[in-house]
Amino acid sequence: MSTPAWSEARYTAKRQSNPRDSNVSGDQLANDLAQIASGRCKKAFGRVFAYFAPRLKAFGYKQFGNEQLALELVQETLLTVWNKSHLYDPEKAAVSTWVYRVARNQSFDMMRRQAARPETLMADDLWPLASQESDDVPIDEQILGDQARALLALLPDAQRQVIEKIYVEDKTQQETALELGVPLGTVKSRVRLALERLKEHLHRED
Repeated sequence: MSTPAWSEARYTAKRQSNPRDSNVSGDQLANDLAQIASGRCKKAFGRVFAYFAPRLKAFGYKQFGNEQLALELVQETLLTVWNKSHLYDPEKAAVSTWVYRVARNQSFDMMRRQAARPETLMADDLWPLASQESDDVPIDEQILGDQARALLALLPDAQRQVIEKIYVEDKTQQETALELGVPLGTVKSRVRLALERLKEHLHRED
């Protein structure tokens, strides 16, 4: 739930937000996170919000193909950034990489809630970056795409098989169940367990 401090900071950040003025350096973003962590600095959060909000909205839209869900992802991600800025370690990752990882964790939660509605899930929902190997994809998103493919190898064979068929081969859960010769409920259970396992691994990386 949003705290008064977060709500006020978000309001201030929205007033300051201007994508054309958000071309800040990685060092500045790291400094802003440090100010948020140490003093809950609303101006610093405003700069972080201005830089990441439009990028996270685009990232969320690629994931869900839905503007409302994309905006929800922006809010949940930046709320987490506000609350957990003290966990950022500049020695381990760039600010953008850390923030996109937070966004990925949030998207796993959202996708698990949607897992019971396979008609709303597309192949790009879980691995939206895996098929986007072009110069147009920001380097942070390319890194996350590499991580997504590597994560598949961490799953048990049965879970990896259903994830690949549904989210890589773009099959429905029903088609996957028929192809594998297992009940639909088993496919849904494996999807849920796989998403939980992947999210747990991402949490351990943070």
